[in-house]
Amino acid sequence: MRVAGAAKLVVAVAVFLLTFYVISQVFEIKMDASLGNLFATKPPRYKCGISKACPEKHFAFKMASGAANVVGPKICLEDNVLMSGVKNNVGRGINVALANGKTGEVLDTKYFDMWGGDVAPFIEFLKAIQDGTIVLMGTYDDGATKLNDEARRLIADLGSTSITNLGFRDNWVFCGGKGIKTKSPFEQHIKNNKDTNKYEGWPEVVEMEGCIPQKQD
Repeated sequence: MRVAGAAKLVVAVAVFLLTFYVISQVFEIKMDASLGNLFATKPPRYKCGISKACPEKHFAFKMASGAANVVGPKICLEDNVLMSGVKNNVGRGINVALANGKTGEVLDTKYFDMWGGDVAPFIEFLKAIQDGTIVLMGTYDDGATKLNDEARRLIADLGSTSITNLGFRDNWVFCGGKGIKTKSPFEQHIKNNKDTNKYEGWPEVVEMEGCIPQKQD
C-alpha cells in the first residue's frame, strides 16, 4: 500500500510539474508577444500612402489608371482622394483633377468619354485651365478613340510626352501643369497589346507616385 501511495504521489508531482512548465511556457510566449507588440515601431505612413515623405514645399500625390472596364482610376493629392470609384466621380475616358499649384486645393474633377462622347467639351475644358494649375489625368477603359490633334496638343502643352502615342485602350496616368516650361517627369503609359495584356482586351493598371513642387510667386 505504501509503495502504491508513493507511486501515486510521484505521478501527481510529475503531472503538477509538467502542468506548471507548460503554463509557464505559454505565459512567457504571450509575454514576449505582448512586449514585442508594445515596443515594435510601426513603419511611418506618408501622405497618399507614397513610399517616402516629400520635401518641404512639395505636394504628395499617388494615382492609378483604371483596370479594364471594371475598376475606375484613383487620384490622391496631399492625402485627399480627389477621384475614385468609391467617390463615384470617375468614368470611361480621361479622368481629370485640377488643383491650385500654390495651395494644393482641389479646383475641379471631371471625366470625358473618349469612346462614345464628343471631344469638343474636353478641348474647351483644357483651354480654360489657368496658369499655375496642377493637372492630373488617368484613363479608364478607352481614353483615346475620340482624341484629335488639337486635344493631344493641348495635353502636350501641359507637359505630356506620351499623349501623342496614346491609343485605343492604352493605360495612361499623367501629372503636369498649365504653364509648365519643360516636359513633366510624372507620366506612365502602357500600350494595349494582345500578346502582353494582363486582362482580356486591356493592359495592366499603371500606377505612379511622386512629389509636385509647389508653385512659387
